[in-house]
Amino acid sequence: MVEAKKYITSDELKNHNKAGDLWISIQGKVYDVTNWAKDHPGGDIPLLALAGNDVTDAFIAYHPGTTWNKLDQFFNGYYLKDFEVTDMSKDYRKLHNEFTKMGLFEKKGHAVIYIFISIFIMLSLCVYGVIWSDNVLVHLGCGALMGMAWIQSAYLGHDSGHYQIMSSPKYNKVAQILTGNCLTGISMAWWKWTHNAHHIACNSLDHDPDLQHIPVFAVSTKFFNNMTSVFYGRKMDFDPVARFLVSYQHMTYYPVMVVARINLYVQTLLLLFNPNRKVINRGLNIMGIMVFWTWYPLLVSCLPSWEERFMFVLASFVVTAFQHIQFTLNHFSANVYVGQPHGNDWFEKQTFGSIDIACASWMDWLFGGLQFQLEHHLFPRLPRCNLRKVAPVVKDLCKKHNLPYRSLSFWEANVSTLKTLRDAALQARDLSNPMPKNLLWEAVNTHG
Repeated sequence: MVEAKKYITSDELKNHNKAGDLWISIQGKVYDVTNWAKDHPGGDIPLLALAGNDVTDAFIAYHPGTTWNKLDQFFNGYYLKDFEVTDMSKDYRKLHNEFTKMGLFEKKGHAVIYIFISIFIMLSLCVYGVIWSDNVLVHLGCGALMGMAWIQSAYLGHDSGHYQIMSSPKYNKVAQILTGNCLTGISMAWWKWTHNAHHIACNSLDHDPDLQHIPVFAVSTKFFNNMTSVFYGRKMDFDPVARFLVSYQHMTYYPVMVVARINLYVQTLLLLFNPNRKVINRGLNIMGIMVFWTWYPLLVSCLPSWEERFMFVLASFVVTAFQHIQFTLNHFSANVYVGQPHGNDWFEKQTFGSIDIACASWMDWLFGGLQFQLEHHLFPRLPRCNLRKVAPVVKDLCKKHNLPYRSLSFWEANVSTLKTLRDAALQARDLSNPMPKNLLWEAVNTHG
């Protein structure tokens, strides 16, 4: 006798949204991933962020087809009684299926090998110039070259973290540690921890760590309410120091981007040496970081004076500021929201929270594919060489469902970001009215 199906409603599913009681639904089937969360390759943050929801679209976006075979072990016998698929999700899944049939997720081109070669050449020239030249300008150029090598290495680390750029998972992990930990000093474990959360909860003020920069930056006045970060598990106090810094954030934006790399070093160390947090491949990540903090200080020490050493490091940081600026341009001036993302509006959240940077195809190497930010968020496993190909199709899909598709020039994106920062800064200066309740004040100052 066939056993009758058991059903629960979406509201009942929402009750199972905690670390000790974590259920999700995929295509209407309910899975208990409570115990699996700690072993999930992407970490527990993505599962916790979408807990209690149907996560079909997100699951499709981040997992290859072979992963479907592993779901049955988590099936708890329930089905969603009120399971529905929106027209938007149907179109997205159809498009994803078409890209799969076309082999776009597997066609990686030759970009990876070319970038590895370019990084090797840049680092070799940098070492040669530092050791064998006495010219100050050559040393300055070597510092800039180092910054460019870091940028390209970070792009490779990003690629290897999203999809397999090497022939096997083992070699792919080696590529991650080499490009991230060893060459840039930034832990891939830290990057995965924050980046996975950013993708799943794109532009959620309390869930997306890429927007949580109090006390230095606040992209929304909602941060003035002492918001609690779900990701970090701490309160982001908008104290007098934060108010002062935010009040001038549109002026300090570019200088902060120059030294933003220091924060990444600090965050890496705080995670790797925190005994209370589980870190996958902690030992391997620490070894990679030790490699960086061995070769890089040794190279800098080969310069003849402290003045030139400072100049070399500063030149590297100034160049890498471009990448930090790019990261913020993609999201700082996009739409934001508060709360947990929901699986049934996942596609919509990605479109509202992402901004593309329009550039010529010959500039793709400089932006690393991330200029197609929306395409990357919708299809994170898609190799960067295919993002430009799918952009027109994504644009048409957004138009069909009346969703924003924002593609700004690099200049326009900078202007838009600065305006967002300035609007919040002006409101932060109103000490007597910390929250924007004065409608006349808002009308006068919104557009500066």
